[in-house]
Amino acid sequence: MIKLFDIQKSFGKNKVLQGISFVIPKGKITVIIGRSGEGKSVLLKHLIRLINPDEGKILVDGTDILSLNEIELKEFRKKFGMLFQNAALFDSMNVFSNVAFPLVEHTNMTDHEIASRVHEVLELVGLKDIDEKMPEELSGGMRKRVGLARSIALLPQILLYDEPTTGLDPIMTDAIDQLIVNTQKQLGVTSVVISHDIEASFRIADRVAMLHEGKIILEGQRVDFEASKHPFIKRFLEGRATGTEL
Repeated sequence: MIKLFDIQKSFGKNKVLQGISFVIPKGKITVIIGRSGEGKSVLLKHLIRLINPDEGKILVDGTDILSLNEIELKEFRKKFGMLFQNAALFDSMNVFSNVAFPLVEHTNMTDHEIASRVHEVLELVGLKDIDEKMPEELSGGMRKRVGLARSIALLPQILLYDEPTTGLDPIMTDAIDQLIVNTQKQLGVTSVVISHDIEASFRIADRVAMLHEGKIILEGQRVDFEASKHPFIKRFLEGRATGTEL
């Protein structure tokens, strides 16, 4: 379980997060939605302390992560896997080396054990026989899958997804959404997904949290959003239904 208490973050005069407090349940999929530029990715990076808040407290499974020193934090981050928006593959490495990278860096596994794990997680995301392919040879959807395979190679307890379907066509978007659900079920992980797609969020999430003007204005499921009288939520739902931007 992840608990955030009054998280505040500014960059210069720009107040991005203005008192974020909410709970991310263990073993579930939580989607954080909102418009572009609302600070969703900033919030996500706080969970793994890639960014430190100006104020507030973050507890992950009871551990105050803001109190950890650099050595403790490095070990603690092994609990997490993160799929960045562009998959963040190393262009100079083939698929096998990309997926093997965290195993080489953070474990004492033998070459045989590493190869076995790499192929296991590639198969889990629906890919095989692509060890030697370079990132430039992959489609956008395949890059996302390889990125996900790398993020789960260390068998993390928590998976973070930063706009995992950005830039993908509708068919591949549905495939990645289903992959998130399947991965959560098969590994039993806690999943936190950043998205601007309200309909996809309702399809995959156990809980949806709406970020607006630096605060979480509603948490819940589809019925809670559809019943909301909040003017921004009503406009957001109407805008997504008609395919327009707010």
